[in-house]
Amino acid sequence: MRLGVNIDHVATLRQVRRAAEPDPVEAALLAERGGADSIVCHLREDRRHIQDLDLRRLRERVRFLNLEMALADEIVAIALEVRPDQVTLVPEKRQEVTTEGGLDLPAVRDRLAAVVGRFRAASIGVSLFIDPEPAQVETAKASGAGIVEFHTGTYANATGPEGPRKALLQLEEAAAQAKALGLAVAAGHGLTYTNVQPVVRIPEIEELNIGHTLVSRAVLAGMEQAVREMRRLMRR
Repeated sequence: MRLGVNIDHVATLRQVRRAAEPDPVEAALLAERGGADSIVCHLREDRRHIQDLDLRRLRERVRFLNLEMALADEIVAIALEVRPDQVTLVPEKRQEVTTEGGLDLPAVRDRLAAVVGRFRAASIGVSLFIDPEPAQVETAKASGAGIVEFHTGTYANATGPEGPRKALLQLEEAAAQAKALGLAVAAGHGLTYTNVQPVVRIPEIEELNIGHTLVSRAVLAGMEQAVREMRRLMRR
């Protein structure tokens, strides 16, 4: 199973002081040394953490760059110029602390198809960040995207004796549906060192994209060590 390391919150810490450190590019290189297969960053419209220069420097330095982004014209243009290896299309709200759920694909079907087509024409891989629901998976397939990333926030935040089990079952069913349709399957959001292993056991999931828990651990143990610890938990 591949591991994508999201380094957004290294930039969040930097932006608290509008300082030069910590450097998200340096963190990305350390994550690669620790075993990261890809580096993930989100260039938000409000630039609350990752900045345009960060994105360009990451493109020059890392082995595989996955850019999370909204369907906004400005960000689409930047992505087509910078040419990451992959884009992951996500919803975005100004007032949210972090991404709160997946894209509502049927609601943006026409816009989505046009954007996916532009990235495919530029030989940039396209992933869609969606909730694990049948209608979302079907629309993802129809859009021409090759990858879905399932939002695992419902599972990560579930409580009580039945909540996590039900959320995990929904993930399992959606992953099987996506794989049967020929889509590559990833997952992420809210995954931690303590809740990741049940998701790892879902056979159709090929990649996990994890950020906050790794950056939190890196503050205490260093980025290389934080990534190595997660990789050990991801062994099937």
